[in-house]
Amino acid sequence: MPLDPQLANVTARIAARSAETRATYEADMAAARRDGPARASMSCSNLAHVFAASEGDKSPLKALSFPNVGIVNAYNDMLSAHQPLGTYPDLIKQEARRLTATAQVAGGVPAMCDGVTQGQAGMELSLFSRDVIALSTAVALSHEAFDAALMLGVCDKIVPGLFMGAARFGHLPIVFVPAGPMPSGIPNPEKAKVRKRYAAGEATREELLEAEAASYHAAGTCNFYGTANSNQMVMEAMGLHVPGTAFVPPGTGLREELTRHAVRLAVAGTHLGQTYRPFVEVVTVKAVVNGIVSLMASGGSTNHAIHLVAMARTAGVRIDWEDMADLSAITPLLARVYPNGVADVNHFHAAGGVGFMFRELIEAGLMHADVMTVSGESLLAHTREPTMEDGRLVWREAPATSGDLSVLRPVSDPFEAEGGLRRVEGNLGRAVIKTSAVRADRRALRAPARVFDSQQALDAAFKAGQLDGQDFVAVVRFQGPRANGMPELHKLTPPLSVLQDRGQRVALVTDGRMSGASGAVLAAIHVTPEALPQTGGAAGPLARVQDGDLIHIDAVAGVLDAEVPAEVWAARTPAESPHGRTQGTGRELFALFRAFSDDAERGASPLF
Repeated sequence: MPLDPQLANVTARIAARSAETRATYEADMAAARRDGPARASMSCSNLAHVFAASEGDKSPLKALSFPNVGIVNAYNDMLSAHQPLGTYPDLIKQEARRLTATAQVAGGVPAMCDGVTQGQAGMELSLFSRDVIALSTAVALSHEAFDAALMLGVCDKIVPGLFMGAARFGHLPIVFVPAGPMPSGIPNPEKAKVRKRYAAGEATREELLEAEAASYHAAGTCNFYGTANSNQMVMEAMGLHVPGTAFVPPGTGLREELTRHAVRLAVAGTHLGQTYRPFVEVVTVKAVVNGIVSLMASGGSTNHAIHLVAMARTAGVRIDWEDMADLSAITPLLARVYPNGVADVNHFHAAGGVGFMFRELIEAGLMHADVMTVSGESLLAHTREPTMEDGRLVWREAPATSGDLSVLRPVSDPFEAEGGLRRVEGNLGRAVIKTSAVRADRRALRAPARVFDSQQALDAAFKAGQLDGQDFVAVVRFQGPRANGMPELHKLTPPLSVLQDRGQRVALVTDGRMSGASGAVLAAIHVTPEALPQTGGAAGPLARVQDGDLIHIDAVAGVLDAEVPAEVWAARTPAESPHGRTQGTGRELFALFRAFSDDAERGASPLF
């Protein structure tokens, strides 16, 4: 099918904007390329260190005629999504030996969980853990002993960080290897109801804990469609997974065979394999566009409005929120998965999943099919789904029709004509809104501001009854990357949802993050510029907002304004950050990250 004209235009616009940075990136990767095993350039002393503890792999590592695969692992056994990765290295090494190759764990990267740190001080390290992971990945691969690499990780900041680090070694073939979602627990809407009852004082802590434990109950990724599962969607769309890998459960024979196949693809993609397939040739402008489209079609996490910008920059591709909004405008919403529906990713996968969705989008001209993927095939490989037949891994065509139209729909009958993301702009700055879970009649609001400098302050006002009986726009500021590391503000969701359920018209404007957790509440998030100024710069507009200012937020018209006379606005003294000296939970170690971070619109990274 021919490409949609707008898709072609946005792709061309990104390519033109990125021409210089992409050319530099490609030249850097060409300069790093090796025609033989990477370790062949080492001195004898260097090489001896590489295989000193390798036991049975010493001979092939000495021989310099077999590829060596580096493993970068986010394993830990506290977090459900990463616990399955503990067994992967031995499995990978076993498969590498079968292929007359070797594999070594190049290094580990931290994997923190936003679910554990929500509302806690540690959440202020969360966003920058992505950049720590990128640096850790670079350290792991800097030994230059590897001819390919496998990235083992799943969750929110881990995959973006692995990607950012791996991109600087883009001359290598690199395959991303996930672990899959946990089995379905109690329905997500049921869990959300208990959370709202607890926020309203109608449920006990014991009831809340019981509901949470019934939802998060086994090994695997949390099965709602948050950032972790959005990561897996993006890796599929960018061609960095074994096709169909994203949502296959852990602990199954199919999952094990898919992991083995990842080794086969990595080995085959080296100079010593069948066809050289480096990361730089997989991750192109077209691949990045495919990643954006997949998020819009599925109602993916708004965290990727930050992460994808930073990820693309490491590969020389420059994207912005306008690109995302323009692609969202032409991409139909094909999935309803919690928090923008009642199903979880297991239901999505069973209904046809990635294969069905990608085929629909490709046939509508909304994805670039003519890209190289790690499979050695085009993106059409990802319109098929893996299965086991007679003990062998095979792929079959995805179902011709959706198995559940309440979860997954064709392009001809979408849930909505547009994707799940809008950009808004005005005298308060620029922001993004996830509209896929917000009712059409709630996508605009003009109401007085209630200003808070923390999510805890809003929660306290709610509990004291100070927000009852009034329409308002909550302005929660000094939550950007420079102020306090840009934590996710999940404590805002229950009280705002309760007020909305009571019939009040409420909305949120913040320079912090919400992921998909804003749910049904209209929320302009990631406001750029943030309230806290850069060193020597001016404060962001949110620092001038006062209680009672009329705020106009409109996701349809793209408006984000404080309706205050210009002369009054200009005369105001911006508020100062309440955070003061940041210490405890290791936050003091991240002072340089905060000081040098870019705005959210540029990826919120201190690394560029």
